[in-house]
Amino acid sequence: MSNFKTNVKTILELDYSTTIKEASTIQLYNAVSKAAMQTVNPEEGITAKEKKVCYLSAEFLIGRLVYNNLLNLGLLNQFSELMSENNIDIRIFEDIEDAALGNGGLGRLAACFLDSGATINVRLNGYGLRYKYGLFKQYFEDGFQMETADDWLKCGDPWSVRKEEDKILIEFKNQSVYAVPYDTPVIGYGAKTVNTLRLWQAEPLENFNFEAFNDSKYEKSVKDRIDAEAITSVLYPNDNTDAGKKLRLKQQYFFSSASLQDIIRKYKNVFGNDFSHFSSEYAIQLNDTHPVVAIPELIRLFMEQEGMTFAKAFKIAKETFAYTNHTVMAEALEKWWVKLFKAVIPNVYKYVVMIHKALLKELTSLGISEEDQKKYYIIDENDLIHMARLAIYASHSTNGVAWIHTEILKNDALHEWYEIYPERFNNKTNGITQRRWLALANMELSGFISDKIGNSWITDLDKLKDLEKFKDDKAVIKQFGEIKNIKKRQLADYIKKQEGIEINPEFIFDIQVKRLHEYKRQLLNAFSILDIYYGLKEGRIKDFNPTVFIFGAKAAPGYFRAKGIIKFINEIGKMISEDKDVNDKLQVVFVHNYNVSYAEKITPAADFSEQISTAGTEASGTGNMKFMLNGAVTLGTYDGANVEIVQQAGEENNYIFGARVEDLEKIKDSYDPNVLYNSNPRIKRVVDTLIDGTFDDNGTGMFKELYDSLLKGASWHKPDNYYLLEDLLPYVDAKLQANKDYSDTYAFRRKCFINTANAGKFSSDRTINDYAVDIWKVK
Repeated sequence: MSNFKTNVKTILELDYSTTIKEASTIQLYNAVSKAAMQTVNPEEGITAKEKKVCYLSAEFLIGRLVYNNLLNLGLLNQFSELMSENNIDIRIFEDIEDAALGNGGLGRLAACFLDSGATINVRLNGYGLRYKYGLFKQYFEDGFQMETADDWLKCGDPWSVRKEEDKILIEFKNQSVYAVPYDTPVIGYGAKTVNTLRLWQAEPLENFNFEAFNDSKYEKSVKDRIDAEAITSVLYPNDNTDAGKKLRLKQQYFFSSASLQDIIRKYKNVFGNDFSHFSSEYAIQLNDTHPVVAIPELIRLFMEQEGMTFAKAFKIAKETFAYTNHTVMAEALEKWWVKLFKAVIPNVYKYVVMIHKALLKELTSLGISEEDQKKYYIIDENDLIHMARLAIYASHSTNGVAWIHTEILKNDALHEWYEIYPERFNNKTNGITQRRWLALANMELSGFISDKIGNSWITDLDKLKDLEKFKDDKAVIKQFGEIKNIKKRQLADYIKKQEGIEINPEFIFDIQVKRLHEYKRQLLNAFSILDIYYGLKEGRIKDFNPTVFIFGAKAAPGYFRAKGIIKFINEIGKMISEDKDVNDKLQVVFVHNYNVSYAEKITPAADFSEQISTAGTEASGTGNMKFMLNGAVTLGTYDGANVEIVQQAGEENNYIFGARVEDLEKIKDSYDPNVLYNSNPRIKRVVDTLIDGTFDDNGTGMFKELYDSLLKGASWHKPDNYYLLEDLLPYVDAKLQANKDYSDTYAFRRKCFINTANAGKFSSDRTINDYAVDIWKVK
């Protein structure tokens, strides 16, 4: 490692014939990355007897790797010195593309898990897809979301290594392709263990036949290349068409089969054809339903290529696989039409049938009647394959990702399964890596913490509890608050640079950043802002601390309603900015192209963390943990990990509002939002802005559709399906209470400080240790 600085200079000279001071940002980035890679030992920490855990996920939202890897390798100080010696800002790489190979929390969770696995010395390797284009880049045009391709590879990918020798043949009904792996080292803190993220890229069986340029063979080779590359071209192709659905299934099967064949090959290199040790050598965790097709595929590979009986193959599969559920919403539990499934991977379908028949036999043996068996069907009477049911039945573990989420799975969403297999259900509350989300994202706060309690929190976040002895020390709380003000000024500067918008760092920073979805209720936030706006205009609200409401979110390109919400929020922001009566008290900013790197700027600057999903809909959340760790109070519902956040830090140090799961259960059949709309002028006023001409949606019909979704519903959901109008006024009350409490600077920052001190539970190190002990049976 002592040669790191010299190696950076040497690489620049040899590869680019330049010096540090004259190098472009991309040249310097590649040189620093390659020099760091030279210090990595991919075999670090490996012992032959260790059980290997394979984490299969359609998403790995790893973001920008360079700073995280420099930190974990112990090179960050050398890098900082090198930049300082050459008068270069250490933040120079902030414009390098994120590896946005994920859509939100699911993918970022997977990335945190890999970091934690390597840090706590668990042999945890990731398997996924090497998308050519990540999640789209977002920009706004007249307040509307627009999308452009996210070419994350345009600056190169110095952290991954192509492993041509490990390529694997994947066969679909009418197509055969190669899965070519690219390996990225996953470096644990201190570099004691280096695991691997293996991402598969789809390629044709043959390269271009240039000798037959005018020949039909050339035309075929072009088509084969296009068809193959399409499989790993984009993250989550639009599945509104049959072609899009088939492509999604192809993606899922492609990386699942490639990963399994890779695992089997490695196993056989050690044990030959004796598969009696397979489930003690490997654990496979399925991150949501996307890789569940791996279950019948493993059985197929065992039976067709290794000559096993179904009974033996199924037994090994059940012992090997574990399933993480990330949703309680039935519509989000993946299902495939039999006809479509057979059109893509007919060779796998017959093994789904075998598993289904085994299930029916088992249900009969448990004394469950034929009629009652239908709610368990993997292949139902409508010819739909239920992937979550397949996962629960053919694995040994099903876990939720927050206490309340797991309780809902057991008592409601998957209750029939819990009744017959209670031993398979368990909770593993999500977590985040403190190295990425505190040590790197908030160096000022991490330095402050280490000064007070030492730096052991970097690998043992429970140590943060030692901060509590300072909770009544006014000088310490003042220093803590000053750090928050620094982070707010930094974010204000960054937003000015990125958005061209000036925000006042003296304002309260009220922040909601996450994927745009109706259940996350960005629209509820928008309505609350409008109600506060009218309250200020009318004089109903007095003594209001100036607030900037910051949003960041991407709507799926085909999600019309979500795009309407973005346009609505941008219209509100425009109206407020032009109103001199209130624009010194209110501001609304919707940042564009929110991603991991933007989150690293936003999270440390928040005063209020908006976590306002309808109770019972957000499985866990991890953004709420990042904000808590960085000293924000949670303004949210009793949902997901919010429940555990207030258990840890105290409800008196956060702001919980709205109907709880049990409240909504009581009113779900009788709830009529029209009653609230017609009886409360404040509610009616903000909802009517969707249709009364206050805002213009340029004739798209977006706002009218949002209005109808609240009061009329649609064929697929009841009116106000996510109870926005039910929770609106209690939400505004909580918001105004938090705003009022902010006036007492010491008391408010003390609440924030107590949140940071009690964030220890939410380390992904703890989560991975829980998985390792309870599910994977790894030391």
